[in-house]
Amino acid sequence: ILHPSNKDIAWVAALGHLYSPNKERGIYKTTDGGKTWNQTLFVNENSGAVDLIINENNPNTLYATTWHRERRAWNFVESGEGSGIYKSTDGGENWTLLSTPESGFPTGEGTGRIGIDLYEKDGKNILYAILDNYNRRPQKDEKPKNKLTKDMLRSMSKADFLNLSKGKIASYLKDNNFPDKYDVDSVFEMIKNDEINPIALVEFLEDANSLLFDTPVIGAEIYRSDDGGKTWKKTHDDFLDFVYNSYGYYFGQIRVSPNDSDKIYFMGVPVVRSDDGGKTFININKENVHADHHALWVNPNRDEHLILGNDGGINISYDDGESWTKCNSPAVGQFYAIAVDDAEPYNIYGGLQDNGVWVGSSDYQSGKRWHNTGHYPYKEILGGDGMQVAIDNRDNNTVYTGFQFGWYFRVNKTTGEQTLIKPQHDLGESPLRFNWQTPIHLSVHNQDILYLGSNKVHRSMNQGKDWQAISQDLTKGGIKGDVAFGTITAIDESPFQFGLLYVGTDDGNIHISQNGGTNWIKISANLPQDLWVTEVYASRSDKATVYCALNGYRWDNFESYIFKSSNYGATWQAIGNDLPAEPVNVIKEDPNNSNIIYVGTDHGLYVSLDAGSSFMLIDNNLPAVAVHDVVIHKKAKDLLVGTHGRSIYKANIEHLQELDKELLASNLHLFPIPESFEDNSLGRKPNIWVKSFEKEKEFAFYSKESGKVKITIKTKSGTPLFSFEEDASKGLNYVNYSYEISPKNVSAYERWLNQNSEKEIDLEAADNGKFYIKAGTYQVEVKSKLGTEAKEWIIKK
Repeated sequence: ILHPSNKDIAWVAALGHLYSPNKERGIYKTTDGGKTWNQTLFVNENSGAVDLIINENNPNTLYATTWHRERRAWNFVESGEGSGIYKSTDGGENWTLLSTPESGFPTGEGTGRIGIDLYEKDGKNILYAILDNYNRRPQKDEKPKNKLTKDMLRSMSKADFLNLSKGKIASYLKDNNFPDKYDVDSVFEMIKNDEINPIALVEFLEDANSLLFDTPVIGAEIYRSDDGGKTWKKTHDDFLDFVYNSYGYYFGQIRVSPNDSDKIYFMGVPVVRSDDGGKTFININKENVHADHHALWVNPNRDEHLILGNDGGINISYDDGESWTKCNSPAVGQFYAIAVDDAEPYNIYGGLQDNGVWVGSSDYQSGKRWHNTGHYPYKEILGGDGMQVAIDNRDNNTVYTGFQFGWYFRVNKTTGEQTLIKPQHDLGESPLRFNWQTPIHLSVHNQDILYLGSNKVHRSMNQGKDWQAISQDLTKGGIKGDVAFGTITAIDESPFQFGLLYVGTDDGNIHISQNGGTNWIKISANLPQDLWVTEVYASRSDKATVYCALNGYRWDNFESYIFKSSNYGATWQAIGNDLPAEPVNVIKEDPNNSNIIYVGTDHGLYVSLDAGSSFMLIDNNLPAVAVHDVVIHKKAKDLLVGTHGRSIYKANIEHLQELDKELLASNLHLFPIPESFEDNSLGRKPNIWVKSFEKEKEFAFYSKESGKVKITIKTKSGTPLFSFEEDASKGLNYVNYSYEISPKNVSAYERWLNQNSEKEIDLEAADNGKFYIKAGTYQVEVKSKLGTEAKEWIIKK
């Protein structure tokens, strides 16, 4: 929050560390423009400040909310004693707790995240707060008539179960979508023969996420104070169902109209408006508005003008949410994973956070023309939180992909048919644990064979129709909590041998099987322990080589960890020791040059030209953003980068792949120049309202040192046509030539053209007054203090 009139004063609400207790939480204030900061509010090591507002008319008055949260990789405590509402009347120097038991605002262990806003017009100080109330809803007294429930089965004896009517059992199985193989008779016999207990019919349906998504918490509640926060009253009588559910921590924002104290907006799965101070509500989430809302601006000068931020981007309304414009031009996609096929041109696939799985052609150039044509080349092929993608390259039409927690499908792109292929445990077994981003891998040896990881490795020999577990639990066994943990996060198979498999887990284990899953050996004992394995990658150039990337941010460890083994993981060597302290998400070896390694971190993309001994940042036109996946299209020699925040980037890496030891040792190297075609439209203007048409030819060269270079285009016989200078960097350089001929060289060029021409050629200037190069064979020369390099360039008619 910035002071409305003093530019040197600002306040910050700091939530604190994401995964661990720490004291750097609460409210901070600066009075010298940010040079120094004072912590003016601290509650405890697990409670940070999550919202902050200021009274613009009286900037000494501020309100803040704190939130008690404890997050681990396996569990999330979303509420506690440290959650509360605070007020300062001396510019944030001192704070008073408003949400006391006497105030009417909920307190205690069930108090979750709080959002707050202030109405201050007409001398009023009306506060609204939205609470994620994590206390449980009171159980209803009425019991379902003639219906079997989970709660009944939890404590039911074998004898009581066997006395149930088969109709009740059948209804329970149908209502809970049990597989067809578990019909009434088979289940009855399993319990009769002591193969399972009745509680197994409950446990079969519950996994590590049932507490997170199915917990009957009170959820979102709206409170109002008309006396500056001294006392509070809940504005509504009923539960606000289907707004927060059991994950209200994800939302927590409320807004009050600057001009109407009874008009409020709050955000959850839908965005909701109330026109009567929170007594009744209207859903303003329209058909072109995504769910999961996190930001809202209400125009102080025009009440019905809203700007809304959500998991689908930005929407704008000028009629108070009755209709919305979707602003979907900014490339802000959050990709978990990307993939490519072998079509011509090839297609790019990607799974996005809360925006499904999309596919589009690799030849698409990002732009806004599709707004006019209505033909956006990327299409959604699956919903949910889009995850990993594997494509059967035999037809480039059969796609394996899914959404969170292992819900994977076989998708026919042509027909749109989607077939669920998720492996399932048997009744009586412990439920499988699937990571949020469940890994899949399609075998290059036989593309009917698919691997998928839960806490075990599952293999299908028939495109996901049937599954076999080919491993034991490869994790450390999981930890009790409301987040799936003790799961497989990475699977890869060597292209040199069918069944040479590597598997990594979220709790730090890496295993190898060299016989298709018959035996597994743990190979991570000498690596840093308990870190999340984000990648295991079998070398595409050497059978015994494998790479891994470990990520420690869930332990507040932000170091970069990548390792290489040349003996199937028996021993590991740390590589990338010069990488900055950024958690690593992906590591890939270049398929055409094994000395080149790509690494994606939470802040960018890095490349090594020396097998991992040293890395450099690749950031020319690539923003500083989390890189979650990297794919190399071997035939096209394209590098695809899936970012979590700025969508997908593509770069051709043909010249990068040629940087072997011999080339890197040379002083100057000009790469071969692809053929071009004569273009008689250069310099022309179709009408007076457009610029003359121009284009450029790119030349690539390598320089061992930085410095000035001179590029000269010559005829085959050596007649100079055009020269220009550039500042070369150490390494790869790209320069552009405009196809121009210098005016002073036009006469000599005409004579050269007419030497072998059957008819007289008379060069004419284009509409822009420039002369342009014609079809023929030319030389491109690059000259610097390091030497001179030249290559042939053919321009065809």
